[in-house]
Amino acid sequence: MFRRRQKSEDAVEQLADDAISADETADDVEGSADSEIENAADADPADRVGLPPAPRPDGPWDISELENPEEGRVDLGGLLIPGVEGMELRVEVAGDAIVAATLVLGNSAIQLQAFAAPKSEGIWGEVRDEIASGITQQGGLVEEEEGPLGWHLRAQVPVQLPDGTQGVQLVRFVGCDGPRWFLRGVISGQAAVQPEMAGILEQVFQQTVVVRGETPMAPRDPIVLKLPEDAQMVADGGASVVDAGGSRFAEASLDPFARGPEITEVR
Repeated sequence: MFRRRQKSEDAVEQLADDAISADETADDVEGSADSEIENAADADPADRVGLPPAPRPDGPWDISELENPEEGRVDLGGLLIPGVEGMELRVEVAGDAIVAATLVLGNSAIQLQAFAAPKSEGIWGEVRDEIASGITQQGGLVEEEEGPLGWHLRAQVPVQLPDGTQGVQLVRFVGCDGPRWFLRGVISGQAAVQPEMAGILEQVFQQTVVVRGETPMAPRDPIVLKLPEDAQMVADGGASVVDAGGSRFAEASLDPFARGPEITEVR
């Protein structure tokens, strides 16, 4: 059963969508092969922008890289997401299009969204800088770290709580550049603060398959998803989750524990 989620103005997801929908940088990036970048951990973050996609020996995968990509995964068209026992899978709706999926497992969640990317360079370094800049401008705290999924952001984002007071939301932004696509994950809940809780969601990210397709797309355009054939969408109050505000991307909610369009008991 699917239920359409109520409109949300979550600050974290707005920052992420603004970063993704920013204008693409010029194709001619000078100095990307600077010999000083022998140790990425010590390099200036600006030097990591515009680099070719890094190897992905453990995923995420392009559909062309697996012999049976649908096996054990939920087919959402642009994404094939691994099934996990006890999970709920919810989708983010932008008008009539599905642009993101959130896997909820207990008190943790990961939101997955895929985008078109240039052929010759990755965009995660650039997007990471844009997300971090937006969060700090709003008074949040951001720390860039390197972990099992590569470079990611651990952030404390100012949000308004339901009672009107100000608080912070703890999240991790992870990303991966693939062949002509970019996959972003936003980890929230316990997995954002407790490494021992993050392992399953990190494996979900790594085992996700991206279906870019051959249709021409501008870099940073979202790869649209679809519902499984046996799923139905039921509007929850008839409200759309979209408030694009001039952005090329809709404002998808990052409140994964609110009831929304979902697949329950997938495995």
